[in-house]
Amino acid sequence: MASRGNFNSKIGFIAAAAGSAVGLGNIWKFPFEVADGGGAAFVLMYLGFCFILCFPVMVTEIAIGRKTQKDPVGAFGALGFPKWKFLGKMGVLAGVLILSFYNVVAGWAFGYFLEMLMGNFAIGGQFGDYIKDVVKIGAYGAVFMFSTAFIVSKGVSGGIEKASKILMPTLLILIISLVAYAMTLPHAMEGVKFYLVPDFSEINFEVVYSALGQAFFSLSLGMGALITYGSYVSKDENIISSAALITLTDISVAFLAGLMMFPFVAYMSEGNLHEVTGGPGLIFATLPGVFESFGPILGIIVGASFFLLLSFAALTSTVSLLEVPVAYAVDELKIDRKKAVWLIAIIIFIVGIPSLMANGYSPFFSSFITYMGNDNPTDFMTLVSDIANDSLLPLGGCLISFFGAYVWKKHNLNEEIAQGYPNYHGSFVEKFINLMVSYFCPIVLGIIFILTVLDRFFGIALV
Repeated sequence: MASRGNFNSKIGFIAAAAGSAVGLGNIWKFPFEVADGGGAAFVLMYLGFCFILCFPVMVTEIAIGRKTQKDPVGAFGALGFPKWKFLGKMGVLAGVLILSFYNVVAGWAFGYFLEMLMGNFAIGGQFGDYIKDVVKIGAYGAVFMFSTAFIVSKGVSGGIEKASKILMPTLLILIISLVAYAMTLPHAMEGVKFYLVPDFSEINFEVVYSALGQAFFSLSLGMGALITYGSYVSKDENIISSAALITLTDISVAFLAGLMMFPFVAYMSEGNLHEVTGGPGLIFATLPGVFESFGPILGIIVGASFFLLLSFAALTSTVSLLEVPVAYAVDELKIDRKKAVWLIAIIIFIVGIPSLMANGYSPFFSSFITYMGNDNPTDFMTLVSDIANDSLLPLGGCLISFFGAYVWKKHNLNEEIAQGYPNYHGSFVEKFINLMVSYFCPIVLGIIFILTVLDRFFGIALV
């Protein structure tokens, strides 16, 4: 049987896995979650949850992958628990669904990069019409999917690792450069103060819940991506230190995104940050006008750099999202890697067409379903996100941690982690991982799943 491929270096694995975690959400969602949650207080909770909640799940996923050298579906069978293959299939399904709509948003970002290069700052005022243009956005999405498939088709070391070693440092250089420039803008320090000075009066259970959710979703857990990447890691790698570096990299990018965004927002609002709302509207509708105010040359440079940053962040995630179903097709269905990549990429692009049409082009897909307890209809793209991203991922993380502790058993998990970490047995780290995976992770992620389903689909808000 042909080799599945492996990462050639620890830095290659960390760059690829961190790239999987770093995405569009780090750049625009995280800063405004912070603002809504009391600034620095939210940041501290987010950091804590990343290591308390996410780190143990990440270690478990990587350990399962490395132990079995299999995709997320085959891994559970290889461990001797074929009935748990459903969990791997659920992860593959989540990856396919997330990539189907994520590619559309990536197309928006890539299109804006091209528009900024041409100096078309007016595109911000045309955002609503822009996302309705299914031909243009479809073409941008096709280019993005082709780029993703091209990287994945080159294999683990020759494609994913090689691209990650280029994309991640470039992404960091871009974001640090933009942070440095943003700090020179008028009112920049007001933005930094808004971002980093805590307001503990805003802390409540809903904010804690948001910090938990943001921590988990930002690290690409619960869908088998880290099981897949873990299956390409050699036995002498230290899983604990690798997972720590992946988590730190993701946190750093999210934190830097805040240092970049809030000076921009403060400059735009002349210091009235409380009047600004985040999300796609700010990124795609408002920021081009801000870049225009920098002048024609500097505006093009800063604007194009910003949306190139968004595109790179998206690409590092789409690569891992595509690799999950590809690894399943190669390992379980015995399909040639290159054939699997291009076939799956085409299928996912087709699956994403309703999401492409759900932003105003098609009334049917734009008002696709009305949830119970909700008066307003939900578009198809949001429905897919609610199912795959917000529901299946925490459920997957809950079940993976439960599997590691009670089905595969903690002593087997510990044995795998100990390979590459000779001092693991009896250490504080071992006790911490066992405690978190046994109790905290499955309980908290289970609660997040239940609360999310009740809130999204039934209009029952318990927090």
